[in-house]
Amino acid sequence: MKKDEELSPELRRVAREGGTEMPFTGTYVNNHENGTYKCAVCGAELFSSDTKFDSGTGWPSFTDPVNLEHVELKQDTSLGMARTEVVCKTCGAHLGHVFDDGPAEAGGKRYCINSVCLDFKKK
Repeated sequence: MKKDEELSPELRRVAREGGTEMPFTGTYVNNHENGTYKCAVCGAELFSSDTKFDSGTGWPSFTDPVNLEHVELKQDTSLGMARTEVVCKTCGAHLGHVFDDGPAEAGGKRYCINSVCLDFKKK
């Protein structure tokens, strides 16, 4: 697990301060390789490329986590709206949010995750 002083300024801003990276700027928005996405802070396995889809939103989007035990969902009422925040259960890093506008055939969820919070391990 990386210590907070080892995090890049952008990763610290997003993961520790609840920020969001600009849409269409993240490393993994257009990644179509097979593999696993891990938490950039602690290395916990979070998402599989098998559940990644192009949502057109500008952030990597997934229908499901690899293991629900690795993520925590929290109520987020910041910015004057009710959303569900996605947090790494191991280290508490803010990852993004989950919405109910994902592919219906895959359960309807869209885990909208900041690229900066992810490391990709190619299969």
